[in-house]
Formats: sequence, C-alpha cells, structure tokens
Amino acid sequence: MSKQSHSHDPVTDDDELIKSKSQLKREMHALQDLGKRMMDLSDEQLTSLPMSETLKAAIVESRRIRQHEARRRHLQYLGKVIRNEEDPEALRRAVEAFDAGSEEHTRRHHLAERWRDRLIAEGNTAVAGFIEHCPTTDVQHLRNLLRNAQKDVKSGNNTGQSRKLFRYLRECIDEAEKGS
Repeated sequence: MSKQSHSHDPVTDDDELIKSKSQLKREMHALQDLGKRMMDLSDEQLTSLPMSETLKAAIVESRRIRQHEARRRHLQYLGKVIRNEEDPEALRRAVEAFDAGSEEHTRRHHLAERWRDRLIAEGNTAVAGFIEHCPTTDVQHLRNLLRNAQKDVKSGNNTGQSRKLFRYLRECIDEAEKGS
C-alpha cells in the first residue's frame, strides 16, 4: 500500500487562525457577560457608551424580561449583537470605567489627579497641554475652575474648589477616552 500524501493547507495548520469550539464558546460567554454588565448600568451610563441603536434597544428590552429562560436567550442575543455589530473591546473598556475597582477606573482617576495638581501648580501654561489631551474641554469653564482652586490653595481654605476642578477634569478625560 502506498501512503497518500496529504496536502497541507496553511490556513488549517495555523493554530492562531483556527479557534476551537471551546474557545468560541468562551468568547461568546464573555460577550454575554459584557451584555449582562451593560444591563446593570444606569440609563445615564448606558447613553455614554459607544454602541449602536440596535444594542441600546436590546439592552432596554432586556430590563423588561423577568423569566429565567427568556433572559438567558436574550443574553445570547446581546452577545451576538455585540460580536457582529460592535467593538467589544471598546465597550468592555467603557463598562470597566464605571467599575470603581477596575484598573481603567483607577487609571483615569490618577490621571485626573495628576492633571489637577499640575494645573494648580503651573496655571495657564498647563491648560494648553490639557486641552491637547482633551480637545472637547470648555476652556472658559476650565480656567474659571482653575482660578477658584488656585485661590483656595493660596488662602489655605478648603471650599471644595479643587474637588470641583477634579470632577470636571475626570468628566473631560472620560469623554475624550470614550471617543478614542
């Protein structure tokens, strides 16, 4: 008997291009978990996420479903919509930004703190750098908050102006990174 030679297809030989059924299931479950986390967000948080109207409508619909099996099937649908129509990684980062203990939340928090400290120390010279980092910033509002925070620091009073500046910086950072 002669041995038949099998032609090797480079696509089937490459492990990175072929995913096992188990890997596909793990990825689908991860997308369903993301959908479940999105269902738990408030309406305000939900509107700030970068997603299609189809996904937004599906999430709003899912809040109405109470029956266990129907909810499970709807989560599968959410996973399918995320996989086919969305950028799952961008959605995951945006959802994690709402989790107080997440790395993304902590990173943005520290970034806002560093910008606040730099702005208070350097004044208007640092404003240009922040505007470059967050182009949608309302410059006039930022300068007003900065001026009030600097007055607080100079007078030694704590009237909460530094905290107001921090909150605004955090909003701007969140908005800038949502768009990227």
